[in-house]
Amino acid sequence: MPSAIPEFYIPDSQLAREMTQYIRDTESDLLFHHSVRVYCWGYLTGARTGLSFDPELLYAASMFHDIGLTARYRDSQLRFEVDGANAAREFLRSHGVRDADIETVWNAVALHTTPGIPQFMRPEIALVQAGAGMDVAGRGYDQFSEAQRAAVVAASPREADFAQGIIDAFYEGMQHRPLSTFGTFNDDVLAFKDPAFQRVDMCSIILASDWTRRTICHAADGCPHHDHPHPPANG
Repeated sequence: MPSAIPEFYIPDSQLAREMTQYIRDTESDLLFHHSVRVYCWGYLTGARTGLSFDPELLYAASMFHDIGLTARYRDSQLRFEVDGANAAREFLRSHGVRDADIETVWNAVALHTTPGIPQFMRPEIALVQAGAGMDVAGRGYDQFSEAQRAAVVAASPREADFAQGIIDAFYEGMQHRPLSTFGTFNDDVLAFKDPAFQRVDMCSIILASDWTRRTICHAADGCPHHDHPHPPANG
């Protein structure tokens, strides 16, 4: 467990200790320390903005938010965020956490890479995304004091090559399931790491859909497929 950091509180309950050990045993040093810092930035953001939140639920979501990138999910075709949300739900359910709180954690983990939505949901959900954005991309960097930044990084170190390291971790966790990145900025990682990666184009999907093709076909005189359905757009 990280040492005490001024101005905020890391839960020291039995549940929090077991979560810490579980994630410590599962994730790389880079992902583990990143997860702790996500909690720290989220907590400090909540305190600064006057949000009322449950530190233990925020900690749970922060701890599990990137577990879907680890080797145990190398065969999964789900979004890595959903793998993490499901893992959090299973862990919390096994420890008797009530369903409403589990739902909050599940949503916080599942939505942490989906911009424009979490900030309008429960504080714990909003704060996980805020914390992740600060730690990965420096979003809101100047809203934290120099002392706060130094204390958080001293307690849970940020590697000198963290920027490249987190990109590599994202890529390792998603390269086997490229279709799961559609609709998020995760496809930026695959495009950056793999020149052969082809993004899914929503406009092409719309234009190739059965709705579009059947409309064109029905409008065409003598269309041989007028009474027969076309194959799915994806083959």
